Amino acid sequence: MAFGLNRVELIGRIGADVTVNHLASGGRVANLSVATDESYINRQTGERVDRTEWHRLVTFQDGLITMLEKHAKKGRLVYVDGKLQTRRWKKDGEDSDRFSTEILLVPGGRIQFLEKPNGGGNGPAKAAPEQPAAPQGGAPENADDFDDDIPF
Repeated sequence: MAFGLNRVELIGRIGADVTVNHLASGGRVANLSVATDESYINRQTGERVDRTEWHRLVTFQDGLITMLEKHAKKGRLVYVDGKLQTRRWKKDGEDSDRFSTEILLVPGGRIQFLEKPNGGGNGPAKAAPEQPAAPQGGAPENADDFDDDIPF
């Protein structure tokens, strides 16, 4: 018996409001994109490089589609738990196949909003309290400035 695990988890920002299309079968499909960011130091130049990866999300679940229509707005930070699915098709007039890999939100998967929308819901999202800027180099000016209440 073969066994496999197909699971994707990511945290990122929604790139555009959700798009909902109606299927010939009478159902609906929702599509949205989520961007994740990462950075690294280029070994040759020593410069920091920022890179954005875009992920396509798809769901056919009617209740989830309704929720996404209301709340999935551009810029919102989300946690996504789904599975990978690769579709293959041919475009008219072309001999080669085209592929698209998507994150499919199926029963058992989820999407969770990690912050409140600006100006909506139970009031505006609260900003984090302002922290004093650290001196250049990121270290306190003297060693006595370290916080003694470290939780670990």
